[in-house]
Amino acid sequence: MHDISGKKVLIVATHGFEQSELEIPLARLKEAGATVHVAAPANGRIRGWDKTDWGRDVAVDKTLDQVSADDYDALVLPGGQINPDLLRVDDKALALIRDFNSQKKVIAAICHAPWLLIETGIAKGLRATSYKSIKTDMINAGADWRDESVVVDQGIVTSRNPGDLDRFSAKIAEEIAEGHHAERAA
Repeated sequence: MHDISGKKVLIVATHGFEQSELEIPLARLKEAGATVHVAAPANGRIRGWDKTDWGRDVAVDKTLDQVSADDYDALVLPGGQINPDLLRVDDKALALIRDFNSQKKVIAAICHAPWLLIETGIAKGLRATSYKSIKTDMINAGADWRDESVVVDQGIVTSRNPGDLDRFSAKIAEEIAEGHHAERAA
């Protein structure tokens, strides 16, 4: 894994995030040297979904009102079905994702989180992957969908499911180490 000491990563999630899809990137990116914050629509704790039932809570470091793309090098969007579905109707979350994109910073989305790339218009023309059940959503939004463990296009990292988390986390660190992606259309 690339050394990303001194870099800052924001994970945006809410209740119903897939447990491993938040916890593993959080741990791996911290191990690689990054400062990682979890942001959610409200203060307190958010509850994960662990495969088939409610999982553990995770502490919220900051609310969406307290964060800005200006202060971070990358954005990570965990999946699960509930989490991205709630966030894709949250105007603050969508504005934040658009800000990361317009600043050409690394954005990483796994499982159902590419729904957020669809909702923000980022998926159009993007080579990407996702959980198989939203493949048609991705294609209908204009993405060039691939059935691969990790797909990177202009600094946007996508993955399919928890089985891809090691490669997903490593690729996020690699993209952060590379920096901004000037070729991305904002």
